[in-house]
Amino acid sequence: MKIRRVAAYGVCRAADGRILLTRGSEAAAFPGVWSLPGGGVDHGEHPDDTVVREFAEETGLVVRITGLRAVISDVTPLPEADILEHTDRIVYDVEVTGGELRAETDGTSDAVEWAAHADLPLLPFTARILGVRFDEAGITIGADEPVRSSERVQRFGAYGLVTDPEGRVLLARISEGYPGGGHWHLPGGGTDFGETPEEGLAREVYEETSQRGRIDGLLFVGHHYNPAAVGPEGRPLEWHVLRAIYRVRVDDPVEAAVTEAAGGSTDLASWFTPSQAAGLLLTELAREALGRTG
Repeated sequence: MKIRRVAAYGVCRAADGRILLTRGSEAAAFPGVWSLPGGGVDHGEHPDDTVVREFAEETGLVVRITGLRAVISDVTPLPEADILEHTDRIVYDVEVTGGELRAETDGTSDAVEWAAHADLPLLPFTARILGVRFDEAGITIGADEPVRSSERVQRFGAYGLVTDPEGRVLLARISEGYPGGGHWHLPGGGTDFGETPEEGLAREVYEETSQRGRIDGLLFVGHHYNPAAVGPEGRPLEWHVLRAIYRVRVDDPVEAAVTEAAGGSTDLASWFTPSQAAGLLLTELAREALGRTG
């Protein structure tokens, strides 16, 4: 079985360089293993709010976000038989503003410490974020098995603020019948099971616009929640999309064209000057990203 989730975590450092870590309880998938504080994004919740909530629940501390550190993904075999879990993880830097340190009770962690992390057994993603070497097992992902889903759709996507050497911006128009139909959007979309955000973005940019670009940094993360969304089949979706937005440079632009692999959700792609783009019917994400082109 394949399952997917999106989670948010925080890196919180003490003045002496120690990191705040939590230990998995018997209710966790990996008891006794240490992790950055954090956890799953609730349906409709902004990941910024998730990390603040999870810190309060797991550590008793009130924190504020000071920066966006990374967006990563991994696939983990769970102890239950034949379950592969793909997790997209949004990792922030945070600092303590209040509260009192205490362990979580009756949850998925049972201890919290300011720790010299290299001396503890760490979850692989935590080791990766903290730069601790670990042995990463190879995982075989079956191509044909569908991902378990429900009526409440939570999706993770990677999108690009794509520009060329002339300063033009690349946009893709959403097909009618899809949420946001008729609006111009950033190229990108949902990542596949087992894909990193960077891999998914490169694939989506090519499928939707025929461009090959290079990722030049992570800009921001956001979300869009529409409990009244209706899909192309007329079925309510209770749509919640979590998004990582990257800056992408196309050094050798070609004529923008939608490829057959785009799957119907995009009906047109084009290059625009910033002034031309400002006059289009834009999604809120495209408007926000275009405000960061300076």
